[in-house]
Amino acid sequence: MAPVGTTAAQLSRGRWAFAFALVTSLFFTWGFAYGLLDVLNAHFQNIFGITKLQSTLLQFAYFGAYFFFSPVGSIFMDKYGYKKGIHLGLTLYSLGAIFFWPSAKFGKYGGFVGCTFVIGCGLSTLEVAANSYIAVLGSPKYAAARLNFSQGFQGVASFAGPMIASKYFFQGKNATSLDTVQWVYLAVAGLGVVLNILFYFCDLPEISGDALAEEMHEVGIKSDQGPFWKQYRCIFGWVAQTTYVGAQVGVASFAVNFMSEQGIGINQSFASQLFSYCQMTFTLGRFVGVVILNFVDPALMLSVYSLACSAFCLGVAFASGKAGVGCLFALFFFESVCYPIIFTLATKNLGRHTKKGSGLIVMGVAGGAWYPPAQGAIANHNTRRSYVVPFTGFVAMGVYAVGTVIWQTMQGGFRLRTIDEIAERKKTGVLDREATPDSEKKEEAYLERI
Repeated sequence: MAPVGTTAAQLSRGRWAFAFALVTSLFFTWGFAYGLLDVLNAHFQNIFGITKLQSTLLQFAYFGAYFFFSPVGSIFMDKYGYKKGIHLGLTLYSLGAIFFWPSAKFGKYGGFVGCTFVIGCGLSTLEVAANSYIAVLGSPKYAAARLNFSQGFQGVASFAGPMIASKYFFQGKNATSLDTVQWVYLAVAGLGVVLNILFYFCDLPEISGDALAEEMHEVGIKSDQGPFWKQYRCIFGWVAQTTYVGAQVGVASFAVNFMSEQGIGINQSFASQLFSYCQMTFTLGRFVGVVILNFVDPALMLSVYSLACSAFCLGVAFASGKAGVGCLFALFFFESVCYPIIFTLATKNLGRHTKKGSGLIVMGVAGGAWYPPAQGAIANHNTRRSYVVPFTGFVAMGVYAVGTVIWQTMQGGFRLRTIDEIAERKKTGVLDREATPDSEKKEEAYLERI
């Protein structure tokens, strides 16, 4: 394994590509699990005769696990490294999926909720590892684009889940049984085991917080020298991530119910298929975002997308029929880049606090536990109007995005294009005065040259 002080710049192109590809494969695992979760929400309403509000216990368990276990995962990885953290996450993921079998066999809704919590613990650990690793595995200039690309494969898996469900969960005798559910989750468990074996034999380079801090300090960026609780961009990023994920999960949780209740001839099976098309739209948005983020400043792009999300969410809540369904598709497109951009903005230049900050931002995924129950309480009376709840989350995200743009403008001028601060400082030779003993001399020499 590479030394503890490794940074992405020190890796060969081959080792970088292999590490990037293998870690990107993790995004498929939780994308598939998440895609199935939203469909199970509607399926269990029919099987167990529960209300929309009661069905959100699945979301509460899944995303609540992120709140409790993300800090544990970040502490574990800070001590033992990314690779062992990935092993821990995949093990919990597989165990949770395996126990779907007895839950389905004996028809226990509480068992499904418990298994979903264990899967959530595993996936929260994987998210801390994978999101953080992809973000630091290369130039900060392209961190948001890189993470969007990797998370695009999460989108591929998330529409595969509903596609499978529309064919096997809601048709024929499967519409009133759990037989197919148990087989699908045994396959999910098998996928987790296979990935765990692959990572065991993989020489995954360890990128440490100390190495990242040293790289920053060399060019005078010392934002990580204060205590973690003073990393305000990260702290407020956690708030933004919590509200955004809550909004995203709320939008998806009731999408099947929403489309089937519009009175335009959409039944639950067709609604599940349409939901998979919504996820395809989301995935398309991710890959479109990769291209845009190679040129546009991430904070500026997030500001624009936040406004679009807010507008189309209101469209879903107040437009009816085909117009409402159209707004839902547009909303999925503009949601696509928000999570990875918030993650990269909030964990940027954290240095020695990188893994801890990653754990905090992933902990924000727990917002998915709070929003669906609130939305479900309204959806029991009017599913369409319940979309006012996720609207509040998109507004909060927009405040963070605009605030970051303003902060960047105050620090160094308005940014239209994305930049690599470390590379720019190396290029110009301008360092912070407190960075090194001779930083003042270097700055004076630079001023003399121009």
